[in-house]
Amino acid sequence: MMSHSDITELQAIMAKLRCPESGCDWDLAQSFKTIVPHTLEEAYEVADTIERGAYDELKAELGDLLFQVIFYSQLANEQQLFDFNAVVAGLNTKLKQRHPHIFVDGQAQDNWETRKHQERQAKGQHHLLDDIPAKLPALSAANKIQKRVAAVGFDWPSVDGALDKVAEEVEEVREAIEHDPNSEHCAEEIGDLLFATVNVARHLGRDPEQLLRQANRKFSRRFNGVEEQLAAQGLNLQDADLEQMEAAWQAVKERE
Repeated sequence: MMSHSDITELQAIMAKLRCPESGCDWDLAQSFKTIVPHTLEEAYEVADTIERGAYDELKAELGDLLFQVIFYSQLANEQQLFDFNAVVAGLNTKLKQRHPHIFVDGQAQDNWETRKHQERQAKGQHHLLDDIPAKLPALSAANKIQKRVAAVGFDWPSVDGALDKVAEEVEEVREAIEHDPNSEHCAEEIGDLLFATVNVARHLGRDPEQLLRQANRKFSRRFNGVEEQLAAQGLNLQDADLEQMEAAWQAVKERE
């Protein structure tokens, strides 16, 4: 368990990195906006580590992610907005407020969405979907939107309805391509198909972002195998034709 002294040392290290006289040039050049890409990268590295089952790497990756929180807190402290202790205190309060059935004696468990609605109202957000971050990865955002509206009853009764919607969207994409594959209408229909596919994953309790990452890794692994298969035949990707690549692909799949 991280001790108070460990946290204090971590904060002191961060403050030293940002010291105008003796700090690190790179750290001094950063702002809230410039470190956002690094935060996203570290979060995905944590997810990738877990999905690969590489738990021996997880501690280090979580440390990298924690560093992002410390960095933001240092920037905020410099601008007299808040500090790391305020971040922790705010989180403690939020967790207790969202779990009154655990932290408040005798108080019945209330609805999670009701509490979230109250929080949105307090922030001046009056619509159900107002607080979904615009910069979430699109698959994650679609999943979050669908979960949010499902919680108030706007949902297919079962996965069958979601699957039927995918089939419907496939046909609409086909029709749009036949009419004009380069049209904005065709692009819109493809977006609708992706959104409908997310709904199938959600109904089955799967995270679409995670599923697509897994599919990406599987395809990459197999295509690496295609390159190796072709190399064994004295071919490279530039020399091989589609038939040869497809044969190598099928061989890799059979081997797996």
